[in-house]
Amino acid sequence: MLEVIGAGFGRTGTLSLKLALERLGFGPCHHMTVLIDDPEQIDRWTRVLEDGGPDWDEVYRGYRATTDWPGVAFWRQLVEHYPEARVILTVRDPRSWYESARESIFRATAIHPADPLGARRRRFVQRLVWDGDFGGRFEDPEHAMAVFTEHNDAVRREVPADRLLEFRVRQGWGPLCDFLGVPVPGEAFPRTNDRQEFAERVAQREGR
Repeated sequence: MLEVIGAGFGRTGTLSLKLALERLGFGPCHHMTVLIDDPEQIDRWTRVLEDGGPDWDEVYRGYRATTDWPGVAFWRQLVEHYPEARVILTVRDPRSWYESARESIFRATAIHPADPLGARRRRFVQRLVWDGDFGGRFEDPEHAMAVFTEHNDAVRREVPADRLLEFRVRQGWGPLCDFLGVPVPGEAFPRTNDRQEFAERVAQREGR
């Protein structure tokens, strides 16, 4: 059963949040990275995309939290289905977010993998994110940033204030631990998945 729902788009610190939540005992945490090497996950989420109203308890069986896509595309359903779950909206400046997303996850989707698993993953991401959330217009910066801003505003409007934390990962452990009611760990907050690190992982995965 999900206890924490990440409602922020990818490239807002969602992987760092995933690692932080797991360190705080809210793991395992689902994230797009789970789909990278798991064909069953790709099949499962393709069915979710096609069905629209899945059995969320089955989809998230074994998970205590979710961040990033694909879950964020269904945030309204998840917030309703798990009324006791806390919601974390990771945010950043819209233009900074757009430049980061364009140079990392959007560029990665433009690569046509030779392996069947990679091709299936690419088709799923294209359908869910770029054609879905952004209506096939992500390359228009103003449109993409407007979608990003409206998404964040919708989360702020629709999630009760006592369930919602608006969070920038640079804030570190303090606000997150206060919100979740857990002690602050005696270690640095995880910071990972900057553009260079993302590019290196993609190159390694594609054998380049």
